[in-house]
Amino acid sequence: MAKYLILVKHSVPEIEADRPANTWKLSKQGRVRALHLAEELDTYVPEAIVSSDEPKAKETAEILAGRLRLEVQILPGLREHDRSLVPYLSHEAFQGSVRDFFQNPDVLVFGSETADQAHARFYQTVHSVLNEHSSKTIVVVTHGTVISLFVSRLTGSSDLELWSRLGLPSFVAMELGSNTLIVRSSIT
Repeated sequence: MAKYLILVKHSVPEIEADRPANTWKLSKQGRVRALHLAEELDTYVPEAIVSSDEPKAKETAEILAGRLRLEVQILPGLREHDRSLVPYLSHEAFQGSVRDFFQNPDVLVFGSETADQAHARFYQTVHSVLNEHSSKTIVVVTHGTVISLFVSRLTGSSDLELWSRLGLPSFVAMELGSNTLIVRSSIT
């Protein structure tokens, strides 16, 4: 039976413009969508689930784990690109900042980490999870920019294009050992 690395972008948060995004929790709609995501992920027969320590990711992971009958392991290295000091931005300003982030991976243009730094942290954490859970299908609940950095650098795809297509929630599944993107799916 094939084994997979499944990278999940957290579900829909309750946006609180006066608070940093890394403190946001799931909205009611986000909790419902996470349940739908769990049903879809069940077909992959996950054996382990790990999560970012950000509330919206942890809540998504806890919902998935409840449905999939797994325990969640929380790993700070799976957090989003650090933009905790960035104030709430308009949609257009946010899109532009993310575009600059991907186009200038070695330059600090948005937040407190470059794309290269965020990728290195995330890559190291994912590989430690893969080593700890070798030969298992693993669900990693995390965030859009770090998923996009990780997948694009393994597959040669566009990080910005992948990021723009990831919904809330969504996932990409990669067959372990092949670095081949098998599925990209958004849950509505």
